[in-house]
Amino acid sequence: MSTTAKRVLRAVELRQPNGKPASFLVNRDLLPVPPEERLWKAINYATFWLADSFNVNTFMIASSGISLGLTWWQVWLAVWCGYAFAGVFVVLNATAGAKYHIIFPAYIRSSFGIYGGLWPTFNRALMACVWCGVQSWIAGQAVYTLILAIWPSFANLPNGIPSSGTDTAHFLSFFLFNLLLGAVVWFPIHTIRHLFTVKAVVAPAGGIVLLILCLVKANGAGDLLTAPATISGSTLGWEFIAQLMSCISNMATLATNAVDFASRASKPSDVVLPQLIALPFTFAITSLIGILIGASTETLFGEFVWSPLDVMERFLKVEGGASHGMRAGVAFISIAFIIAQLGTNVAANTISAGADLTSIFPRFLSIRRGGYIAVVVGFCMCPWHLMSSSANFATYLSAYSVLLSSIVGVMVCHYYVIGKRQVAVHDLYEKDGLYTYFHGFNLRAYAAYVAGIAPNITGMAGACGADVPLAATRIYTLSFFVGFGVAFATYWLLCLAFPLPVPTVDEVAEVPAALASGAARGELKRQSSTETGYEVEKDEKADEEGTARGAVELV
Repeated sequence: MSTTAKRVLRAVELRQPNGKPASFLVNRDLLPVPPEERLWKAINYATFWLADSFNVNTFMIASSGISLGLTWWQVWLAVWCGYAFAGVFVVLNATAGAKYHIIFPAYIRSSFGIYGGLWPTFNRALMACVWCGVQSWIAGQAVYTLILAIWPSFANLPNGIPSSGTDTAHFLSFFLFNLLLGAVVWFPIHTIRHLFTVKAVVAPAGGIVLLILCLVKANGAGDLLTAPATISGSTLGWEFIAQLMSCISNMATLATNAVDFASRASKPSDVVLPQLIALPFTFAITSLIGILIGASTETLFGEFVWSPLDVMERFLKVEGGASHGMRAGVAFISIAFIIAQLGTNVAANTISAGADLTSIFPRFLSIRRGGYIAVVVGFCMCPWHLMSSSANFATYLSAYSVLLSSIVGVMVCHYYVIGKRQVAVHDLYEKDGLYTYFHGFNLRAYAAYVAGIAPNITGMAGACGADVPLAATRIYTLSFFVGFGVAFATYWLLCLAFPLPVPTVDEVAEVPAALASGAARGELKRQSSTETGYEVEKDEKADEEGTARGAVELV
């Protein structure tokens, strides 16, 4: 390797506070979150879900059920049930993060192994990058309506890229949103909780304003609220279940890496009730707003228009031009939706991708750098091609939840049943520790992972257009439950047949040596085995190398 190349690698290489390069097992972002960064309280998790619930996908999920023949209240009931189940999965996976303050790429090692955890982590990172591009493209449409509301002539901007699959105006809007997203990615996770607080206020306000605007212009919600279901019997029952499962699938990625945000909790209880209550409640309210907007658009435009962005664009492109009041209203709503998509993209994609990529390339990537990779990959993948190539793009992405459900099943079984809610945090960062298993891989976890996927493979092919038996379709309708349940049961049985060592109290209480170097080199001391959390205290004395000594205490 040339001298120049070595200098470049050395320049981008991450360094520990002790001056050494970050290793595969350890870097700053992989270590347990220090006490000064555990700032998320119960209210932050409640507002987080209020903020996350308000996005275009939530509107579209409600629309799919009605278009398939369900009544509005049947769809809404399915939404309540689906997100209630999703809340349970999120809390089940979040508990370990709140207790031990570890993030997903480190936590997954306890169940899949030190090296085996790379595959689930890569799966999550890949989906985060893809969804980052998709959500940014959707947000770009909100930027487009904002500019269109201010300068109506923007719609007539000459298209300099006719062969690209989009036009200059929409591409420019997409580019501008990515610049905004890149600015937000710069800030550390524990400092952006205020973004979700702002989104929790502004985004619902924008949605309510759009709802009022639609209802006033349509003189009500139309006939949809009194229309009966167009299907019955078992068909209605399975469509209801499909609607419920689509809500769970929408949360599959966040359920998988729930420990990432839970690791910032000030205390473990902060991640339980706020999420069990706030998650289904906020998504149900947002879905109801989407249902009512869709009902009014049938009267306004003669057809259902489920995307709020399309509704606003139609308001602006009326014959004779929109009034100044309408343009001002659309501008405000567009800003609200931009903030909504920004919060959703950061919460579900850039932070998750950053945390995941950190564990795969710890020598060169931090959470911030990984977040920027997600932004760049999402931009370069030209998401408008993916979204326009098939009307079933969302179905294909939802099929990926089959893979994630098996991962969640293994994780939950390992933590609650096999590990007895104990994690030897020290061994998550050791090559020869408790979680080395077979050359770094837990073969039981991989066998359970494959077993959870297998029943859904045929149905997944059917979702992509293949001709499959009805039974396979029914199983796939229950995909997340099937994947989770089969993986959970298989892992449990395999661990009964081939037992795994359970961490002792002392192993659970031991703090990673690398954590001490995160603030200061020092003595590791255990104060109590009944409480969890890490507190780094700096000693005022310096050692012979001029490095501060310290003590890491379990508090």
